Amino acid sequence: MSYEILTLPAYRAVGLKWEGTFSEIIPDLKNVIKQSEERANELEYKVNPMVQLGLSYHVIENGFVHYAVYEVSEKQEIPDGMIEIRIPEWTYVKTTHHKGKDVQKTYADLQQWLMDSEYTAFREAGVDYYDPYMPIKHEYYPVDRDPNDPHFDIYIPIVKK
Repeated sequence: MSYEILTLPAYRAVGLKWEGTFSEIIPDLKNVIKQSEERANELEYKVNPMVQLGLSYHVIENGFVHYAVYEVSEKQEIPDGMIEIRIPEWTYVKTTHHKGKDVQKTYADLQQWLMDSEYTAFREAGVDYYDPYMPIKHEYYPVDRDPNDPHFDIYIPIVKK
């Protein structure tokens, strides 16, 4: 696995929000991600229409909040039933999960890399997180991915230890 440290500028994203437990991921979260894809044409001002974002925040015990969104410009209005999320400028460690590989292993390897590095996962002040290792996970999915065996980039916000 290769890892890259990079800083991304702040951005705005619009799409759908899901909140639930790990046991509700299938089918509930999968349906929200699919709905977001199906409604993507309602977003006229997508910055990168070829990439759907999956932004996960582990702020629920035994679960998380997930935003199935697209990065958009300030011109974009928020369609009915959709939400807006603003992501600040953060420094990330980036890696890629490859098609045909085990996603649990990709994350385990990333967790090990973090533990061995000079970085730790970023945590927003005043927020209770329920994942001690990577409480914020941003996944960048190419729209042409195989939904049953996707490839995608993983971005974990980090700070120096």
